[in-house]
Amino acid sequence: MMSLPFYQRHHEHYDRAYRHKALQSTVSQYQKETKSKSAVYAQGSTAYARGSAAYRHASAAGFSLDSSAAYSHGSSSAYDLESAAYSYGSTAYDHSAAQSKRSAAYSLDSESLSKSSAAYSHGSEAINKLAAAYRLGSETYSLGLKDSNLMIEDQSYKMSPKAKRAKQNLVSENKENEAVNYSVPIFTGRAMNISGITDTEEERIKESAAYVAKRNLFATGEGISVSKVAKSTSEEEYHEKKSRKVAIRESAEHVALKKKIEETQAFHKKLNKDKLLHAPEFVIEPRSHTIWEKQNVKFHCSVAGWPEPRVTWYKNNVPIDDQAHPGKYIIENRYGLHSLEISTCEFDDTAQYRASAMNVKGEISAYASLVVKRYRGDTDASLLHAGTLSFSLGLGVSPHGYASRFEISFVDTFDVAFGREGETVSLGCSVVINPDIKRFKPDIEWYRNGVLITPSKWVQMHWSGERASLTLTHANKEDEGLYTLRVVMGEYYEEYSNYVFVRDADAEMPGAPGAPLDVQCLDANKDYVIVSWKQPAVDGGNSILGYFIDRCEVGTTHWTQCNETPVKFARFPVTGLIEGRSYIFRVRAVNKAGVSLPSRVSEPVAALDPSDRARLRSHPSAPWTGQIIVTEEEPAEGVVPGPPTDLQVIEATKNYVVLSWKPPGQRGHEGIMYFVEKCIAGTEDWQRVNTEIPVKSPRFAVFDLAEGKSYCFRVRCCNSAGIGEPSEATEATVVDDKLDIPKPPGRIMPTRNTDTSVVVTWTEPPDAKELVGYYIESSVVGSGCWEPCNNNPVKGTRFICHGLINGEKYIFRVRAVNAAGLSEFSDDSEPIEVKAAIAAPSPPYDITVLESVRDSMVLGWKQPKVTGGTEITGYYVNYREVVGGVPGKWMEANIKAISERAYRIQNLKENMVYQFQVAAANLAGVGTPSPPSQPFKCEEWTIAVPGPPHDVTCTEVRKDSLVLLWKEPVYTGRSPIAGYYVDMKVTEAKEEHWKSVNEKPLQKKFLKIGGLKEGTSYVFRVRATNQAGVGKPSDVTNPVTAETRPGTKEVVVDVDDNGVISLNFECDQMSPNSKFVWSKNYEPIEDDSRLNIDTKGGKSKASFKDLGEDDLGIYSCAVTDTDGVSSSYTIDEEEMKRLLALSHEHKFPTVPLASELAVEILEKGEVRFWLQAEKLSGNAKANFVFNDKEIFNGEKYKMKVDKNTGLVEMIMDKLEDKDEGTYTFQLQDGKATNQSSLVLIGDVFKKLQDEAEFQRKEWHRKQGPHFVDKLGWEVTDECNVMLKCKVANIKKETHIVWYKDDREIMVDEEHDFKDGVCTLLISEFSRKDAGTYEVILKDDRGKDSCELKLKDTAFADLMNEVCRRIALSATDLKIQSTAEGIRLYSYVTYYVEDLRVGWVHNDTQIKFTDRVKTGVTGEQIWLQINEPTPQDKGRYTMELFDGKTGHKKTVDLSGQAFDEAFAEFQRLKQAAIAEKNRARVLGGLPDVVTIQEGKALNLSCTVWGDPTPEVSWLKNEKSLVSDANCTLKFESGKNVSFSISNVSTLDSGKYSLVVKNKYGTETSDVTVSVYIPEEERQPEQKDKKEDKKTKA
Repeated sequence: MMSLPFYQRHHEHYDRAYRHKALQSTVSQYQKETKSKSAVYAQGSTAYARGSAAYRHASAAGFSLDSSAAYSHGSSSAYDLESAAYSYGSTAYDHSAAQSKRSAAYSLDSESLSKSSAAYSHGSEAINKLAAAYRLGSETYSLGLKDSNLMIEDQSYKMSPKAKRAKQNLVSENKENEAVNYSVPIFTGRAMNISGITDTEEERIKESAAYVAKRNLFATGEGISVSKVAKSTSEEEYHEKKSRKVAIRESAEHVALKKKIEETQAFHKKLNKDKLLHAPEFVIEPRSHTIWEKQNVKFHCSVAGWPEPRVTWYKNNVPIDDQAHPGKYIIENRYGLHSLEISTCEFDDTAQYRASAMNVKGEISAYASLVVKRYRGDTDASLLHAGTLSFSLGLGVSPHGYASRFEISFVDTFDVAFGREGETVSLGCSVVINPDIKRFKPDIEWYRNGVLITPSKWVQMHWSGERASLTLTHANKEDEGLYTLRVVMGEYYEEYSNYVFVRDADAEMPGAPGAPLDVQCLDANKDYVIVSWKQPAVDGGNSILGYFIDRCEVGTTHWTQCNETPVKFARFPVTGLIEGRSYIFRVRAVNKAGVSLPSRVSEPVAALDPSDRARLRSHPSAPWTGQIIVTEEEPAEGVVPGPPTDLQVIEATKNYVVLSWKPPGQRGHEGIMYFVEKCIAGTEDWQRVNTEIPVKSPRFAVFDLAEGKSYCFRVRCCNSAGIGEPSEATEATVVDDKLDIPKPPGRIMPTRNTDTSVVVTWTEPPDAKELVGYYIESSVVGSGCWEPCNNNPVKGTRFICHGLINGEKYIFRVRAVNAAGLSEFSDDSEPIEVKAAIAAPSPPYDITVLESVRDSMVLGWKQPKVTGGTEITGYYVNYREVVGGVPGKWMEANIKAISERAYRIQNLKENMVYQFQVAAANLAGVGTPSPPSQPFKCEEWTIAVPGPPHDVTCTEVRKDSLVLLWKEPVYTGRSPIAGYYVDMKVTEAKEEHWKSVNEKPLQKKFLKIGGLKEGTSYVFRVRATNQAGVGKPSDVTNPVTAETRPGTKEVVVDVDDNGVISLNFECDQMSPNSKFVWSKNYEPIEDDSRLNIDTKGGKSKASFKDLGEDDLGIYSCAVTDTDGVSSSYTIDEEEMKRLLALSHEHKFPTVPLASELAVEILEKGEVRFWLQAEKLSGNAKANFVFNDKEIFNGEKYKMKVDKNTGLVEMIMDKLEDKDEGTYTFQLQDGKATNQSSLVLIGDVFKKLQDEAEFQRKEWHRKQGPHFVDKLGWEVTDECNVMLKCKVANIKKETHIVWYKDDREIMVDEEHDFKDGVCTLLISEFSRKDAGTYEVILKDDRGKDSCELKLKDTAFADLMNEVCRRIALSATDLKIQSTAEGIRLYSYVTYYVEDLRVGWVHNDTQIKFTDRVKTGVTGEQIWLQINEPTPQDKGRYTMELFDGKTGHKKTVDLSGQAFDEAFAEFQRLKQAAIAEKNRARVLGGLPDVVTIQEGKALNLSCTVWGDPTPEVSWLKNEKSLVSDANCTLKFESGKNVSFSISNVSTLDSGKYSLVVKNKYGTETSDVTVSVYIPEEERQPEQKDKKEDKKTKA
């Protein structure tokens, strides 16, 4: 092999990868023509010599001129063309302006050739020459091929990327060292020509050259879309004459050219003249293959690195020795491209293959898998190997017998489309596939929102072989969404997507709402179906009142409305369908303005049992007619169906309740129907719901229920044999909406996207359930008019609103949707102006000199305030001399963009004054240069102190703190830097208010500054110090406001189940170009041996491989291309220990226990051992061990593990002596284990055994009537004693008997056991009631007794309580006057001797005498004061002592109270004297005297009076005096007598004795009745009769 220049040998693999196919073929031919080596070498050396000057001149751009050698490999004719092209290009380059160099360099660094970049480049003369040369002929080829800097090393084999499923789009963090997604090329030399791509080699070379010359006429996008450039009339005519084949080939070459440009850029970014030595890196990694047996397979890879890496191949980590297996393995290295070919693969060749590249800088490996499939079928495997058969693309087989890559590109793509309901919308896209192999045709697939679209009456698809199209014949809002065209070639595919919007059609009535959408039929059965839909975005300006559901039988045009009143819930059960028939449904919305247009009809649904529908799908029998005839087996007579099972309420709203159940197992072969019954919860008043028509489906919707009430439901089955038993009733169900209308979304945040679209993001509403999606509305600021951005609810929390007006300011709002309705609108977003998100950056500013020497200066500057929506890719520095105050011409300091904000300008003149300006660049182009800096003199700095630090930035800004970062000064002074001082001040404060944050110099280059005041703006600066002193301060930072912005998140530490410790950071403000950047102590983490960093979407995780002392520090994460999103987390020794302990717990987890193993006695005397884990999974298990032997569930032990509650228990019926020992429960839940033990020996075991025996006896006792609460006593408010006890298990026949001292107490009435309480009332309890009381319960089930001893202490306690109650019943003291004196008294309920009474007079205990004494009369307690004197005045207190406590009653006997009492006493005393001395009859006279006529009457009595009274007699109220017959006597002043010697009837009458003295008079009456005897009365009566007769 010929010798190559060192830089060309170094980048040999790049040269190989970037050659044109024509040159590739030439190289292949060169290897066979060994005789022409010397001539070719000579010509190549000449070309190299010419190129060396250009190379040296363009060294800053990092060009490689290895193409000269590559061209020298061709035939003489090809060489002539290429050599001429090279020489012309070198000359053209030498004469290009410096600006042209920069333009080329920038175009290599940027990711796309944008118009901004082209405009910035001033070297367009070469392009114009290329275009002119194209029209001249073959000379154009050499000109274009050579003058294009992009084509120097851009000719390569066709590249075959990875499978689409592994496709990646990488955006490098370091644009100067960008990693490019290289792919494995397919090497198809001349011997492997594919027909249909080109006609002749010459024509192909010319056409390639033509497109190379016109490369800048194509504007690149994202690698798919192509912007069109105006062409001349002659060119248009020329293209019109081209054949279809040529047009397709040109499109393919165009796509390949764009890819080569991108790869060339990546190549030049790899070149670094200062760092040629670098570790190996795979430019192209080997790709995995799946092949058939007997086929060959070849792995390819390309490796970069210097020195050139050595590549070794491994199979399952075992080195492959191609010498030991000749013919099996072929390992080659051709021009830096390494390959491993395996011949005649067998099934055992299925393995993982590894390519390992190593040089002095390091080692790297890449992996690929090989799967060898064994063919089974009718096709001969030999034919397969020979490639003589045509296979479908699903096998992934190319004409060469192995999986191949097809380049798929999209041309003339469709844009965002807007349509209206009822209109026709078409989407189309031209597809270019390279290579174009006639036998292999692509699969064209269309997707809407990720769901594959199939042709229907609504959707038509067409593929012409070149163009794919999709037509929506009658657009509806259901058609709105993201449409994706996928072109599939074998196992590879490419996609292109864009959005289609469908607006509402004009309503028939002004103000009517838009039509509902997405009508679906759910849970269809024999006579029932649930219809669901989505609410429209447009309500016509009035809230939607509800929806009407219509149905139509398939095959007819008659629509029937299913509901009488509008329903608000977006689901509705339709009943009453006819079994076997098919229906379609539609929905209409209604508001107060009218009814909307109907929705698109649903798909037809058959009213069938789901099992019947499944059978029809698997065994179709006849063409579809819209009606299905259902037949059933002959019924089996006499089988009444059983009750349905699994009855449940599956949906409940304000309007209806839907029931679901399973058919009974017992039903025979006859079809069954159902009756549904309901009742209000808590009652048994069951009512049949479907009284007329039984239900055929195991589903039913119950209407006409009272809102807010609770109902229970049950179902019965019926057939010809009868109606079965009802099912179990459901639990009480409240008639109300179970699904609430969602709350409004939050944090509406719009961000720029394109010049007609805005990206809107939001957060999901809290507690949202069953969300259907979101509606977004936009409004021009100030218009007050809101327009819907989407008419089909979108899922997710991000949406691109298209169709906006560029330059206008919009606000946005969002509402959430579920079946219950639409939420309220969110708060309006902040206004945003619609314009493209990416633009050229604004100028950098604050240019300063960081170091100056005799011939160079180091500049520093600040990043542009406006980055243009994407990250800055680099900076360009210009300088000019200033002589005598007059500035000169601007000159370029750097041709290749620099990424740092500090740059050294070389080759300056000493003592010359210079001005500088800096321009920033991003993907959109190079921004406007900064204004010229102030003049700086280039001179040697001799100051001793260090220069200013630079690149001072603020990060992690919070309401009270921030982190300040800076870089060390370029100029360190005369001694090393010893530290830094940080200064700060409020932004508006004057310069004298700068204050130092730190007293001692900082050794680190970052500082967290705390103590900030929220809402205050601050500025900061940094000064460096060395032994000589403190240097000049850095530039002041931009003002920073201390605030924690909404949505700020912090780095969170986490330990997963495997014990892996990780730091996690999440960002919801990312742009498409944002990246997570992790740092340790605010230095980028370059050593990945300690950390694994994984980023997915808006989340990034940094996982420690083995956390140790080397990992201590501050870990920070910043998100690029955001507004300063960053956070940090500090891991010190204490935190590390905590995390390691937590990691150990997760690696070796234990089942957390809520309680340790415990034991308790159950009601029947059973012994329960139990423990509870905090949680258990479904895979948890428990082992039970007694005395180191496992015991199992059986007759003695009943074991249970409740995984829902974590409760593990074991129950033993009886605790015997042999059960003494140690019990252990062992738990295992996945990797987690734990155990708990309980030792039951000695006294502990004996106590537990006794308690168990006691509980067993207690349980048996409680099987009959028994006492729950033992016999006790209580004292009532009436101071009576009540004995009471609580009983249970009582029935009517239960008797209760009371005993005292073994003698039965007779109770007047039978006890009714009210409230389960037995009582015995003892009135006026006293010592005579002391004794032992017993109560006995008994009936036919047994008896129980309870005893209460009221003796000694127990009796004393009871009496104390009785006395207390008596004392509390005492009334207030009252004053009563008597004839003897004054009495103080109080009444109690009743008095007992145990109640001690004391009296106090003026705080002095009273000593009782004959004059002052106390006593009790009945319930009255009194104090008698006889003959009171003034000394008796005062305050009297009655003290009642109940044995424990004293109770007092007080009265004041003084003042008026005493005077009134004393006066009353005097009055009563005189009255008593008068009463004592007044005349009175003491006794002796009877009230009535009956005496016989003729007898003597003697009456006597005693009278008394002082003085002696006067005595007189009255007869019949007339005075009576003594006579012969009547004698009246008064003797000795006291004896009075009255006598009649012979009583006659005339003496009958009323006699009164009147005694009288000065104190009073008293009369004593006696009635005398004289009667005639009977024998004397008869003769007298006879005489009277005779006298009457005589007179007659």
